[in-house]
Amino acid sequence: MKLVIVTAVEQYQKEVLKLFKKADIENFSSSEIDGHKNASSLLMTSNWFPAEKGGNESSMFFSFTDDEHIDVLFVAIKEFNENLETNNPLKAVVVPIEKYI
Repeated sequence: MKLVIVTAVEQYQKEVLKLFKKADIENFSSSEIDGHKNASSLLMTSNWFPAEKGGNESSMFFSFTDDEHIDVLFVAIKEFNENLETNNPLKAVVVPIEKYI
């Protein structure tokens, strides 16, 4: 068993749900998060409130599942990212689980 974590900007939330379904991952959790990128100094100086930090509305999905389902999910995510017209690809990582109850 492993932990798979997928992050996406909010506009791709429905697509991520479809990808989990395609990978036959039925049990998962999600959470709203703020995504951040380090802004260049030029962008920060042009901001009216440069001390104010803002993030992009994003989502994080995670599931405890096996390699078979993760492999299908990663193929689907790779295909999804190859067809994007924006610079906001889905990100995914797998974390091994040493113990669980």
